[in-house]
Amino acid sequence: MASTLKLEIVTPEAKVYSEDVDSVRLPGAEGELGIFPNHAPLMAQVKAGELIARKGGEETILAVGHGFVEITGDHVAILTDNAADSADIDETAAEEAKAKAQQRLEEGSDMSEDEAKALAQAILYSDAQLKAKRHRR
Repeated sequence: MASTLKLEIVTPEAKVYSEDVDSVRLPGAEGELGIFPNHAPLMAQVKAGELIARKGGEETILAVGHGFVEITGDHVAILTDNAADSADIDETAAEEAKAKAQQRLEEGSDMSEDEAKALAQAILYSDAQLKAKRHRR
């Protein structure tokens, strides 16, 4: 039996993360998922939030957007619209993006349902970035 998981996080732009880890905690659409080696196969939705990958007592914190996770034994593949390592997140930019999306959503009586959903998702991802960045404070 394997003692680690291969975690891969892929966005439309790039493979953001690809490492062997001891465990993963991620934000599932129906609650947090804790994943360890030899996990039962599973396909689930991922919501915007904080992902924690643990390896050798160290934690890597990432913000992830909406997407899907496929778990097959010792492999965890996450396909998401956005992802960023907490070390790479600009807190000020995330706060500004959130404020801008909130303002547009509040003013947008003439926007389509798709535009409103996109703005709501942008707000959730900004919140995920801020949570990931502030994790150790």
